[in-house]
Amino acid sequence: MELTNFQEKIQTLEAAEDLIGLGREASELRQEFEDFMIEAERVEQVKRLEAADQGSSYEELDYRPIKEAFFETYKSFQEKRKKQVELKSALENENLKQKKSLIERLKDVIENEEKIGSAFTSYKEIHENWKKVGDIPRDKREAIQKEYSRLLEIFFYNIKIYKELKDHDYKRNQQLKEALIFKLKQLRTANLPVREAEANLRALQDEWEEIGPVQNEEWESLKNAYWETVRGVYEKFNEHYEQQRVVLKENIDAKKALIQQLATITSEIESLKTAKDWDQKTKEVLALQEAWKKIGFGSRKENEQVYQEFRKHCDVFFQAKKDFSKEIEGKFKDIADKKRALIEEAKSLCNSQDWKNTSEKLIRLQKQWKESGNAGHRFENKLWTEFRAACNVFFEAKEAHFKEQDDANAANLSAKNELIAELEAWNLPADKNEALQSLRSFQDRFNAMGQVPIKHKNTVYQAFKKAIDAKYAALKLEGQEKENILFKAKIDNLESSPDRAKLFQYEKNDIRKQIDGLNKEIMLLENNLGFFAKSKGADALRADVEKKVKHAQERIQGLKMKLKLIPNE
Repeated sequence: MELTNFQEKIQTLEAAEDLIGLGREASELRQEFEDFMIEAERVEQVKRLEAADQGSSYEELDYRPIKEAFFETYKSFQEKRKKQVELKSALENENLKQKKSLIERLKDVIENEEKIGSAFTSYKEIHENWKKVGDIPRDKREAIQKEYSRLLEIFFYNIKIYKELKDHDYKRNQQLKEALIFKLKQLRTANLPVREAEANLRALQDEWEEIGPVQNEEWESLKNAYWETVRGVYEKFNEHYEQQRVVLKENIDAKKALIQQLATITSEIESLKTAKDWDQKTKEVLALQEAWKKIGFGSRKENEQVYQEFRKHCDVFFQAKKDFSKEIEGKFKDIADKKRALIEEAKSLCNSQDWKNTSEKLIRLQKQWKESGNAGHRFENKLWTEFRAACNVFFEAKEAHFKEQDDANAANLSAKNELIAELEAWNLPADKNEALQSLRSFQDRFNAMGQVPIKHKNTVYQAFKKAIDAKYAALKLEGQEKENILFKAKIDNLESSPDRAKLFQYEKNDIRKQIDGLNKEIMLLENNLGFFAKSKGADALRADVEKKVKHAQERIQGLKMKLKLIPNE
Protein backbone atom coordinates (compact mmCIF):
# COMPACT_ATOMS: atom_id res chain seq x y z
CA MET A 1 0.00 0.00 0.00
CA GLU A 2 1.25 3.49 -0.85
CA LEU A 3 1.67 6.11 1.90
CA THR A 4 -1.00 8.32 0.26
CA ASN A 5 -3.48 5.43 0.48
CA PHE A 6 -3.07 5.31 4.29
CA GLN A 7 -3.87 9.03 4.56
CA GLU A 8 -6.84 8.73 2.17
CA LYS A 9 -8.24 5.76 4.08
CA ILE A 10 -8.00 7.34 7.53
CA GLN A 11 -9.55 10.55 6.13
CA THR A 12 -12.41 8.48 4.64
CA LEU A 13 -13.00 6.77 8.02
CA GLU A 14 -12.81 10.11 9.86
CA ALA A 15 -15.40 11.60 7.47
CA ALA A 16 -17.91 8.75 7.96
CA GLU A 17 -21.16 9.49 9.79
CA ASP A 18 -21.29 6.39 11.98
CA LEU A 19 -17.84 5.86 13.52
CA ILE A 20 -18.74 3.42 16.28
CA GLY A 21 -18.51 0.33 14.12
CA LEU A 22 -15.27 1.54 12.47
CA GLY A 23 -13.06 1.37 15.57
CA ARG A 24 -11.39 -1.94 14.75
CA GLU A 25 -10.91 -0.98 11.08
CA ALA A 26 -9.21 2.25 12.13
CA SER A 27 -6.99 0.42 14.65
CA GLU A 28 -5.97 -2.13 12.05
CA LEU A 29 -5.24 0.67 9.56
CA ARG A 30 -3.11 2.42 12.17
CA GLN A 31 -1.23 -0.84 12.88
CA GLU A 32 -0.65 -1.37 9.14
CA PHE A 33 0.59 2.22 8.87
CA GLU A 34 2.96 1.78 11.81
CA ASP A 35 4.28 -1.51 10.37
CA PHE A 36 4.66 0.16 6.98
CA MET A 37 6.62 3.03 8.57
CA ILE A 38 8.86 0.59 10.51
CA GLU A 39 9.69 -1.13 7.24
CA ALA A 40 10.12 2.15 5.35
CA GLU A 41 12.46 3.54 8.00
CA ARG A 42 14.34 0.24 8.15
CA VAL A 43 14.78 0.36 4.36
CA GLU A 44 16.13 3.92 4.67
CA GLN A 45 18.57 2.78 7.36
CA VAL A 46 19.69 -0.13 5.19
CA LYS A 47 20.18 2.20 2.22
CA ARG A 48 22.23 4.56 4.31
CA LEU A 49 24.36 1.72 5.68
CA GLU A 50 24.86 0.31 2.21
CA ALA A 51 25.82 3.74 0.94
CA ALA A 52 28.30 4.08 3.80
CA ASP A 53 29.76 0.65 3.00
CA GLN A 54 30.20 1.76 -0.62
CA GLY A 55 31.86 5.00 0.37
CA SER A 56 29.04 7.33 -0.52
CA SER A 57 26.58 9.40 1.45
CA TYR A 58 22.82 8.95 1.55
CA GLU A 59 20.23 11.37 2.88
CA GLU A 60 17.40 9.51 4.56
CA LEU A 61 13.80 10.46 3.80
CA ASP A 62 12.03 12.29 6.62
CA TYR A 63 8.72 10.57 7.28
CA ARG A 64 7.76 12.75 10.23
CA PRO A 65 5.35 15.06 8.32
CA ILE A 66 3.55 12.03 6.89
CA LYS A 67 3.31 10.37 10.30
CA GLU A 68 2.13 13.58 11.98
CA ALA A 69 -0.57 14.08 9.32
CA PHE A 70 -1.78 10.49 9.68
CA PHE A 71 -1.88 10.47 13.49
CA GLU A 72 -3.54 13.90 13.59
CA THR A 73 -6.39 12.55 11.42
CA TYR A 74 -6.44 9.32 13.48
CA LYS A 75 -6.70 11.34 16.70
CA SER A 76 -9.59 13.34 15.23
CA PHE A 77 -11.30 10.07 14.30
CA GLN A 78 -10.84 8.71 17.85
CA GLU A 79 -12.21 11.90 19.41
CA LYS A 80 -15.27 11.90 17.14
CA ARG A 81 -15.84 8.20 17.76
CA LYS A 82 -15.50 8.70 21.53
CA LYS A 83 -18.19 11.37 21.39
CA GLN A 84 -20.47 9.04 19.39
CA VAL A 85 -19.84 6.20 21.86
CA GLU A 86 -20.61 8.51 24.76
CA LEU A 87 -23.73 9.73 22.99
CA LYS A 88 -24.79 6.13 22.28
CA SER A 89 -24.22 5.22 25.92
CA ALA A 90 -26.29 8.18 27.04
CA LEU A 91 -29.05 7.25 24.59
CA GLU A 92 -28.98 3.61 25.73
CA ASN A 93 -29.26 4.72 29.39
CA GLU A 94 -32.15 7.02 28.45
CA ASN A 95 -33.74 4.14 26.55
CA LEU A 96 -33.27 1.99 29.66
CA LYS A 97 -35.14 4.55 31.73
CA GLN A 98 -37.96 4.61 29.15
CA LYS A 99 -38.24 0.82 29.14
CA LYS A 100 -38.27 0.71 32.95
CA SER A 101 -41.02 3.35 32.86
CA LEU A 102 -42.99 1.26 30.34
CA ILE A 103 -42.55 -1.80 32.58
CA GLU A 104 -43.94 0.17 35.53
CA ARG A 105 -46.89 1.29 33.41
CA LEU A 106 -47.51 -2.29 32.31
CA LYS A 107 -47.40 -3.42 35.96
CA ASP A 108 -49.94 -0.72 36.80
CA VAL A 109 -52.23 -1.86 33.96
CA ILE A 110 -51.99 -5.48 35.12
CA GLU A 111 -52.58 -4.69 38.77
CA ASN A 112 -55.12 -1.84 38.58
CA GLU A 113 -56.89 -1.75 35.21
CA GLU A 114 -60.19 -3.64 35.49
CA LYS A 115 -61.59 -2.82 32.05
CA ILE A 116 -60.30 -5.30 29.49
CA GLY A 117 -60.71 -2.87 26.56
CA SER A 118 -58.80 -0.12 28.32
CA ALA A 119 -56.19 -2.62 29.48
CA PHE A 120 -55.68 -3.89 25.95
CA THR A 121 -55.50 -0.33 24.58
CA SER A 122 -52.94 0.57 27.23
CA TYR A 123 -50.98 -2.59 26.41
CA LYS A 124 -50.92 -1.71 22.69
CA GLU A 125 -49.68 1.79 23.46
CA ILE A 126 -47.04 0.47 25.85
CA HIS A 127 -45.91 -2.20 23.39
CA GLU A 128 -45.71 0.19 20.46
CA ASN A 129 -43.63 2.56 22.51
CA TRP A 130 -41.51 -0.38 23.68
CA LYS A 131 -40.68 -1.26 20.06
CA LYS A 132 -39.81 2.33 19.26
CA VAL A 133 -37.34 2.57 22.10
CA GLY A 134 -33.81 1.97 20.81
CA ASP A 135 -31.00 -0.19 22.21
CA ILE A 136 -30.22 -0.30 25.90
CA PRO A 137 -26.89 -1.27 27.59
CA ARG A 138 -26.03 -4.88 26.72
CA ASP A 139 -25.55 -5.97 30.34
CA LYS A 140 -29.15 -4.85 31.18
CA ARG A 141 -30.78 -6.17 28.00
CA GLU A 142 -31.50 -9.74 29.08
CA ALA A 143 -32.88 -8.81 32.54
CA ILE A 144 -35.10 -6.02 31.16
CA GLN A 145 -36.35 -8.26 28.36
CA LYS A 146 -37.10 -11.06 30.83
CA GLU A 147 -39.07 -8.74 33.09
CA TYR A 148 -41.02 -7.33 30.18
CA SER A 149 -41.72 -10.84 28.88
CA ARG A 150 -42.83 -11.93 32.36
CA LEU A 151 -45.25 -9.02 32.60
CA LEU A 152 -46.55 -9.68 29.10
CA GLU A 153 -47.14 -13.28 30.13
CA ILE A 154 -49.15 -12.11 33.12
CA PHE A 155 -50.97 -9.55 31.01
CA PHE A 156 -52.00 -12.01 28.35
CA TYR A 157 -53.09 -14.51 30.93
CA ASN A 158 -55.38 -11.80 32.35
CA ILE A 159 -56.92 -10.88 29.02
CA LYS A 160 -60.14 -12.77 28.49
CA ILE A 161 -61.35 -11.01 25.37
CA TYR A 162 -59.65 -13.57 23.14
CA LYS A 163 -61.23 -16.61 24.76
CA GLU A 164 -63.35 -17.49 21.74
CA LEU A 165 -60.25 -17.34 19.50
CA LYS A 166 -57.70 -18.60 21.97
CA ASP A 167 -57.51 -22.20 20.72
CA HIS A 168 -56.72 -21.14 17.15
CA ASP A 169 -54.49 -18.30 18.22
CA TYR A 170 -52.69 -20.37 20.82
CA LYS A 171 -51.92 -23.06 18.27
CA ARG A 172 -50.71 -20.51 15.72
CA ASN A 173 -48.65 -18.69 18.32
CA GLN A 174 -47.11 -21.98 19.39
CA GLN A 175 -46.10 -22.74 15.81
CA LEU A 176 -44.59 -19.28 15.41
CA LYS A 177 -42.69 -19.55 18.68
CA GLU A 178 -41.40 -23.00 17.79
CA ALA A 179 -40.28 -21.68 14.41
CA LEU A 180 -38.58 -18.76 16.12
CA ILE A 181 -36.81 -21.10 18.56
CA PHE A 182 -35.59 -23.07 15.54
CA LYS A 183 -34.21 -19.85 14.05
CA LEU A 184 -32.45 -19.13 17.32
CA LYS A 185 -30.85 -22.56 17.26
CA GLN A 186 -29.69 -21.93 13.71
CA LEU A 187 -28.28 -18.57 14.81
CA ARG A 188 -26.32 -20.32 17.56
CA THR A 189 -24.62 -22.60 15.00
CA ALA A 190 -24.35 -20.09 12.15
CA ASN A 191 -20.88 -18.81 11.20
CA LEU A 192 -21.72 -15.10 11.27
CA PRO A 193 -19.73 -12.08 12.46
CA VAL A 194 -20.57 -11.42 16.12
CA ARG A 195 -22.04 -7.96 15.48
CA GLU A 196 -24.36 -9.32 12.81
CA ALA A 197 -25.37 -12.24 15.01
CA GLU A 198 -26.14 -9.87 17.93
CA ALA A 199 -28.36 -7.76 15.66
CA ASN A 200 -30.17 -10.90 14.47
CA LEU A 201 -30.69 -12.01 18.08
CA ARG A 202 -32.24 -8.67 19.04
CA ALA A 203 -34.55 -8.87 16.01
CA LEU A 204 -35.64 -12.42 16.91
CA GLN A 205 -36.27 -11.42 20.53
CA ASP A 206 -38.43 -8.52 19.37
CA GLU A 207 -40.26 -10.93 17.08
CA TRP A 208 -40.80 -13.32 20.03
CA GLU A 209 -42.49 -10.55 21.98
CA GLU A 210 -44.70 -9.80 18.97
CA ILE A 211 -46.12 -13.33 19.06
CA GLY A 212 -49.11 -13.77 21.31
CA PRO A 213 -49.64 -16.30 24.11
CA VAL A 214 -49.94 -20.07 23.88
CA GLN A 215 -51.75 -22.68 25.95
CA ASN A 216 -50.77 -22.57 29.59
CA GLU A 217 -49.65 -26.18 29.52
CA GLU A 218 -47.37 -25.46 26.52
CA TRP A 219 -46.05 -22.11 27.67
CA GLU A 220 -43.65 -23.31 30.33
CA SER A 221 -41.80 -25.72 28.02
CA LEU A 222 -41.74 -23.16 25.17
CA LYS A 223 -40.49 -20.44 27.48
CA ASN A 224 -37.77 -22.69 28.90
CA ALA A 225 -36.72 -23.78 25.40
CA TYR A 226 -36.64 -20.16 24.24
CA TRP A 227 -34.53 -18.86 27.13
CA GLU A 228 -32.27 -21.88 27.04
CA THR A 229 -31.60 -21.23 23.36
CA VAL A 230 -31.12 -17.48 23.94
CA ARG A 231 -28.67 -18.22 26.75
CA GLY A 232 -26.83 -20.57 24.40
CA VAL A 233 -26.49 -17.79 21.84
CA TYR A 234 -25.24 -15.38 24.52
CA GLU A 235 -22.80 -18.03 25.71
CA LYS A 236 -21.48 -18.27 22.15
CA PHE A 237 -20.99 -14.49 22.10
CA ASN A 238 -19.27 -14.53 25.48
CA GLU A 239 -17.07 -17.41 24.39
CA HIS A 240 -16.07 -15.44 21.26
CA TYR A 241 -15.16 -12.36 23.29
CA GLU A 242 -13.29 -14.45 25.84
CA GLN A 243 -11.29 -16.14 23.06
CA GLN A 244 -10.53 -12.72 21.64
CA ARG A 245 -9.26 -11.56 25.02
CA VAL A 246 -7.03 -14.64 25.28
CA VAL A 247 -5.58 -14.08 21.80
CA LEU A 248 -5.00 -10.39 22.48
CA LYS A 249 -3.21 -11.23 25.73
CA GLU A 250 -1.07 -13.88 24.00
CA ASN A 251 -0.10 -11.32 21.35
CA ILE A 252 0.87 -8.77 24.00
CA ASP A 253 2.91 -11.39 25.88
CA ALA A 254 4.70 -12.35 22.66
CA LYS A 255 5.50 -8.70 21.94
CA LYS A 256 6.77 -8.16 25.48
CA ALA A 257 9.09 -11.16 25.01
CA LEU A 258 10.52 -9.52 21.86
CA ILE A 259 10.98 -6.26 23.79
CA GLN A 260 12.92 -8.16 26.44
CA GLN A 261 15.22 -9.65 23.79
CA LEU A 262 15.69 -6.22 22.22
CA ALA A 263 16.39 -4.67 25.63
CA THR A 264 19.10 -7.29 26.17
CA ILE A 265 20.73 -6.30 22.88
CA THR A 266 20.61 -2.55 23.65
CA SER A 267 22.09 -3.20 27.10
CA GLU A 268 25.14 -4.79 25.39
CA ILE A 269 25.81 -1.90 23.00
CA GLU A 270 28.94 -0.83 24.89
CA SER A 271 30.52 -4.24 24.19
CA LEU A 272 30.22 -3.84 20.40
CA LYS A 273 33.68 -2.77 19.25
CA THR A 274 33.93 -3.87 15.59
CA ALA A 275 31.86 -3.51 12.43
CA LYS A 276 31.43 -7.29 12.44
CA ASP A 277 29.92 -7.12 15.93
CA TRP A 278 27.49 -4.39 14.82
CA ASP A 279 26.52 -6.30 11.67
CA GLN A 280 25.70 -9.41 13.72
CA LYS A 281 23.58 -7.48 16.21
CA THR A 282 21.88 -5.57 13.39
CA LYS A 283 20.77 -8.90 11.88
CA GLU A 284 19.34 -9.88 15.26
CA VAL A 285 17.44 -6.58 15.60
CA LEU A 286 16.06 -6.83 12.08
CA ALA A 287 14.98 -10.42 12.80
CA LEU A 288 13.13 -9.18 15.91
CA GLN A 289 11.41 -6.49 13.81
CA GLU A 290 10.29 -9.15 11.35
CA ALA A 291 8.98 -11.33 14.18
CA TRP A 292 7.10 -8.30 15.59
CA LYS A 293 5.29 -7.72 12.28
CA LYS A 294 4.04 -11.33 12.27
CA ILE A 295 2.35 -11.02 15.68
CA GLY A 296 -1.29 -9.94 15.66
CA PHE A 297 -2.96 -7.10 17.58
CA GLY A 298 -3.23 -6.82 21.33
CA SER A 299 -5.70 -4.76 23.33
CA ARG A 300 -5.76 -1.18 22.06
CA LYS A 301 -4.27 0.39 25.19
CA GLU A 302 -1.50 -2.20 25.69
CA ASN A 303 -0.76 -2.49 21.96
CA GLU A 304 0.20 1.19 21.72
CA GLN A 305 2.23 1.00 24.93
CA VAL A 306 4.32 -2.03 23.89
CA TYR A 307 4.84 -0.60 20.41
CA GLN A 308 6.28 2.62 21.83
CA GLU A 309 8.57 0.59 24.10
CA PHE A 310 9.73 -1.59 21.20
CA ARG A 311 10.32 1.42 18.96
CA LYS A 312 12.28 3.19 21.71
CA HIS A 313 14.78 0.29 21.94
CA CYS A 314 15.08 0.17 18.13
CA ASP A 315 15.85 3.89 18.03
CA VAL A 316 18.48 3.52 20.77
CA PHE A 317 20.20 0.70 18.87
CA PHE A 318 20.28 2.36 15.45
CA GLN A 319 21.36 5.73 16.87
CA ALA A 320 24.27 4.00 18.61
CA LYS A 321 25.15 2.25 15.36
CA LYS A 322 25.05 5.59 13.53
CA ASP A 323 27.42 7.09 16.10
CA PHE A 324 29.76 4.11 15.72
CA SER A 325 29.74 4.51 11.91
CA LYS A 326 30.68 8.19 12.25
CA GLU A 327 33.62 7.25 14.48
CA ILE A 328 34.83 4.62 11.99
CA GLU A 329 34.52 7.09 9.12
CA GLY A 330 36.71 9.51 11.07
CA LYS A 331 39.42 6.84 11.40
CA PHE A 332 39.17 6.09 7.67
CA LYS A 333 39.66 9.80 6.93
CA ASP A 334 42.82 9.90 9.06
CA ILE A 335 44.24 6.89 7.21
CA ALA A 336 43.28 8.48 3.87
CA ASP A 337 45.18 11.66 4.81
CA LYS A 338 48.30 9.59 5.58
CA LYS A 339 48.02 7.79 2.25
CA ARG A 340 47.62 11.06 0.34
CA ALA A 341 50.97 12.12 1.83
CA LEU A 342 52.51 8.84 0.58
CA ILE A 343 51.05 9.51 -2.89
CA GLU A 344 52.66 12.97 -3.02
CA GLU A 345 56.01 11.46 -2.02
CA ALA A 346 55.67 8.72 -4.67
CA LYS A 347 54.85 11.35 -7.32
CA SER A 348 57.99 13.28 -6.36
CA LEU A 349 60.08 10.13 -7.03
CA CYS A 350 58.35 8.76 -10.11
CA ASN A 351 60.61 10.58 -12.63
CA SER A 352 63.88 9.71 -10.87
CA GLN A 353 66.52 7.70 -12.77
CA ASP A 354 68.32 6.57 -9.61
CA TRP A 355 67.00 3.07 -10.17
CA LYS A 356 68.42 1.37 -7.08
CA ASN A 357 67.81 4.01 -4.37
CA THR A 358 64.48 5.12 -5.78
CA SER A 359 63.31 1.49 -6.01
CA GLU A 360 64.16 1.05 -2.33
CA LYS A 361 62.34 4.26 -1.43
CA LEU A 362 59.24 3.30 -3.40
CA ILE A 363 59.27 -0.20 -1.87
CA ARG A 364 59.51 1.41 1.55
CA LEU A 365 56.58 3.67 0.67
CA GLN A 366 54.59 0.60 -0.45
CA LYS A 367 55.34 -1.06 2.87
CA GLN A 368 54.19 2.06 4.73
CA TRP A 369 51.06 2.03 2.58
CA LYS A 370 50.21 -1.49 3.72
CA GLU A 371 51.01 -0.70 7.35
CA SER A 372 48.72 2.36 7.27
CA GLY A 373 45.65 0.11 7.16
CA ASN A 374 42.52 0.27 5.05
CA ALA A 375 40.91 3.66 4.35
CA GLY A 376 37.49 2.14 3.69
CA HIS A 377 35.46 1.70 0.52
CA ARG A 378 35.01 5.44 0.11
CA PHE A 379 38.74 6.21 -0.21
CA GLU A 380 40.84 3.04 -0.52
CA ASN A 381 40.39 2.02 -4.18
CA LYS A 382 40.74 5.55 -5.55
CA LEU A 383 43.83 6.30 -3.45
CA TRP A 384 45.42 2.93 -4.29
CA THR A 385 44.89 3.54 -8.01
CA GLU A 386 46.59 6.95 -7.75
CA PHE A 387 49.47 5.58 -5.63
CA ARG A 388 50.05 2.59 -7.89
CA ALA A 389 49.96 4.83 -10.96
CA ALA A 390 52.78 6.97 -9.50
CA CYS A 391 54.82 3.85 -8.68
CA ASN A 392 54.17 2.38 -12.12
CA VAL A 393 55.60 5.47 -13.83
CA PHE A 394 58.96 4.78 -12.22
CA PHE A 395 58.98 0.99 -12.50
CA GLU A 396 57.85 0.99 -16.11
CA ALA A 397 60.62 3.46 -16.92
CA LYS A 398 63.02 1.21 -15.07
CA GLU A 399 61.79 -1.81 -17.01
CA ALA A 400 62.30 0.04 -20.28
CA HIS A 401 65.80 1.04 -19.15
CA PHE A 402 66.86 -2.51 -18.47
CA LYS A 403 66.28 -3.92 -21.89
CA GLU A 404 68.59 -6.80 -21.16
CA GLN A 405 65.62 -8.38 -19.44
CA ASP A 406 64.22 -8.98 -22.91
CA ASP A 407 66.27 -12.15 -23.27
CA ALA A 408 64.97 -13.51 -20.01
CA ASN A 409 61.45 -12.54 -21.00
CA ALA A 410 61.87 -14.32 -24.33
CA ALA A 411 63.03 -17.45 -22.48
CA ASN A 412 59.98 -17.21 -20.25
CA LEU A 413 57.78 -16.89 -23.34
CA SER A 414 59.35 -20.02 -24.84
CA ALA A 415 58.89 -21.91 -21.56
CA LYS A 416 55.26 -20.86 -21.29
CA ASN A 417 54.55 -21.87 -24.88
CA GLU A 418 56.14 -25.26 -24.16
CA LEU A 419 53.98 -25.58 -21.03
CA ILE A 420 50.87 -24.72 -23.07
CA ALA A 421 51.77 -27.39 -25.61
CA GLU A 422 52.33 -29.88 -22.78
CA LEU A 423 48.95 -28.96 -21.26
CA GLU A 424 47.15 -29.34 -24.59
CA ALA A 425 48.69 -32.79 -25.13
CA TRP A 426 48.08 -33.91 -21.54
CA ASN A 427 45.26 -36.42 -21.00
CA LEU A 428 42.95 -36.08 -18.02
CA PRO A 429 43.37 -38.97 -15.53
CA ALA A 430 40.27 -40.91 -14.46
CA ASP A 431 40.61 -39.81 -10.83
CA LYS A 432 38.98 -36.41 -10.43
CA ASN A 433 41.13 -35.31 -7.45
CA GLU A 434 44.31 -36.26 -9.30
CA ALA A 435 43.12 -34.28 -12.33
CA LEU A 436 42.35 -31.20 -10.23
CA GLN A 437 45.75 -31.43 -8.49
CA SER A 438 47.54 -31.70 -11.83
CA LEU A 439 45.63 -28.74 -13.27
CA ARG A 440 46.57 -26.72 -10.20
CA SER A 441 50.19 -27.73 -10.76
CA PHE A 442 50.03 -26.51 -14.38
CA GLN A 443 48.59 -23.22 -13.11
CA ASP A 444 51.33 -22.80 -10.46
CA ARG A 445 54.09 -23.60 -12.98
CA PHE A 446 52.68 -21.08 -15.44
CA ASN A 447 52.43 -18.35 -12.77
CA ALA A 448 56.00 -19.09 -11.58
CA MET A 449 57.64 -18.69 -15.00
CA GLY A 450 57.95 -14.91 -14.75
CA GLN A 451 57.34 -12.17 -17.27
CA VAL A 452 57.32 -12.41 -21.05
CA PRO A 453 57.77 -9.62 -23.63
CA ILE A 454 54.98 -7.07 -23.25
CA LYS A 455 53.58 -7.61 -26.75
CA HIS A 456 53.15 -11.33 -26.03
CA LYS A 457 51.64 -11.01 -22.51
CA ASN A 458 48.00 -11.13 -23.49
CA THR A 459 48.47 -13.68 -26.31
CA VAL A 460 50.28 -16.25 -24.16
CA TYR A 461 47.85 -15.69 -21.29
CA GLN A 462 44.81 -16.23 -23.53
CA ALA A 463 46.40 -19.36 -25.03
CA PHE A 464 47.05 -20.83 -21.57
CA LYS A 465 43.56 -19.82 -20.36
CA LYS A 466 41.94 -21.48 -23.36
CA ALA A 467 43.91 -24.70 -22.83
CA ILE A 468 43.28 -25.00 -19.10
CA ASP A 469 39.60 -23.97 -19.43
CA ALA A 470 39.13 -26.79 -21.91
CA LYS A 471 40.57 -29.29 -19.39
CA TYR A 472 38.30 -28.05 -16.62
CA ALA A 473 35.33 -28.22 -18.97
CA ALA A 474 36.17 -31.87 -19.69
CA LEU A 475 35.93 -32.75 -15.97
CA LYS A 476 32.57 -34.11 -14.89
CA LEU A 477 31.91 -31.62 -12.14
CA GLU A 478 28.42 -31.04 -10.74
CA GLY A 479 26.50 -28.70 -8.47
CA GLN A 480 28.25 -26.54 -5.90
CA GLU A 481 31.51 -28.43 -6.34
CA LYS A 482 31.59 -27.46 -10.00
CA GLU A 483 30.79 -23.84 -9.26
CA ASN A 484 33.47 -23.56 -6.52
CA ILE A 485 36.23 -25.29 -8.50
CA LEU A 486 35.56 -23.42 -11.74
CA PHE A 487 35.46 -20.10 -9.92
CA LYS A 488 38.78 -20.84 -8.17
CA ALA A 489 40.25 -21.86 -11.52
CA LYS A 490 38.91 -18.63 -13.02
CA ILE A 491 40.66 -16.58 -10.33
CA ASP A 492 43.90 -18.51 -10.87
CA ASN A 493 43.66 -17.75 -14.60
CA LEU A 494 43.03 -14.07 -13.92
CA GLU A 495 46.13 -14.09 -11.69
CA SER A 496 48.13 -14.99 -14.78
CA SER A 497 46.67 -12.16 -16.86
CA PRO A 498 48.69 -8.97 -17.49
CA ASP A 499 45.44 -7.08 -16.81
CA ARG A 500 44.67 -8.98 -13.63
CA ALA A 501 43.97 -5.87 -11.52
CA LYS A 502 41.33 -4.63 -13.95
CA LEU A 503 39.84 -8.12 -14.33
CA PHE A 504 39.76 -8.68 -10.57
CA GLN A 505 37.95 -5.36 -10.10
CA TYR A 506 35.48 -6.20 -12.86
CA GLU A 507 34.79 -9.57 -11.20
CA LYS A 508 34.22 -7.89 -7.82
CA ASN A 509 31.85 -5.33 -9.31
CA ASP A 510 29.85 -8.07 -11.03
CA ILE A 511 29.49 -10.07 -7.81
CA ARG A 512 28.49 -6.99 -5.81
CA LYS A 513 25.89 -6.17 -8.46
CA GLN A 514 24.45 -9.68 -8.06
CA ILE A 515 24.39 -9.26 -4.26
CA ASP A 516 22.59 -5.91 -4.58
CA GLY A 517 20.00 -7.49 -6.86
CA LEU A 518 19.40 -10.34 -4.40
CA ASN A 519 19.12 -7.90 -1.47
CA LYS A 520 16.46 -5.93 -3.37
CA GLU A 521 14.64 -9.17 -4.13
CA ILE A 522 14.75 -10.12 -0.43
CA MET A 523 13.38 -6.70 0.58
CA LEU A 524 10.51 -7.06 -1.88
CA LEU A 525 9.72 -10.57 -0.63
CA GLU A 526 9.88 -9.48 3.02
CA ASN A 527 7.55 -6.55 2.30
CA ASN A 528 5.07 -8.99 0.74
CA LEU A 529 5.10 -11.09 3.94
CA GLY A 530 3.50 -8.20 5.87
CA PHE A 531 0.37 -8.33 3.68
CA PHE A 532 -0.44 -11.97 4.36
CA ALA A 533 -3.24 -12.45 6.90
CA LYS A 534 -2.99 -15.22 9.46
CA SER A 535 -5.13 -17.81 7.70
CA LYS A 536 -4.69 -21.28 6.31
CA GLY A 537 -4.74 -19.96 2.76
CA ALA A 538 -2.00 -17.42 3.45
CA ASP A 539 0.28 -19.87 5.29
CA ALA A 540 1.21 -21.68 2.07
CA LEU A 541 2.01 -18.38 0.31
CA ARG A 542 4.01 -17.20 3.31
CA ALA A 543 6.02 -20.45 3.39
CA ASP A 544 6.78 -20.14 -0.32
CA VAL A 545 7.99 -16.54 0.09
CA GLU A 546 10.09 -17.46 3.12
CA LYS A 547 11.65 -20.30 1.13
CA LYS A 548 12.56 -17.86 -1.64
CA VAL A 549 14.07 -15.45 0.91
CA LYS A 550 16.17 -18.24 2.41
CA HIS A 551 17.38 -19.33 -1.05
CA ALA A 552 18.37 -15.74 -1.93
CA GLN A 553 20.22 -15.36 1.38
CA GLU A 554 22.15 -18.58 0.72
CA ARG A 555 23.11 -17.28 -2.73
CA ILE A 556 24.34 -14.04 -1.14
CA GLN A 557 26.54 -16.00 1.28
CA GLY A 558 28.00 -17.96 -1.65
CA LEU A 559 28.75 -14.74 -3.53
CA LYS A 560 30.41 -13.21 -0.47
CA MET A 561 32.65 -16.28 -0.19
CA LYS A 562 33.64 -15.73 -3.83
CA LEU A 563 34.54 -12.11 -3.05
CA LYS A 564 36.95 -13.34 -0.38
CA LEU A 565 38.72 -15.54 -2.95
CA ILE A 566 39.54 -12.56 -5.18
CA PRO A 567 42.98 -11.05 -4.30
CA ASN A 568 43.31 -7.34 -3.63
CA GLU A 569 45.46 -5.64 -6.25
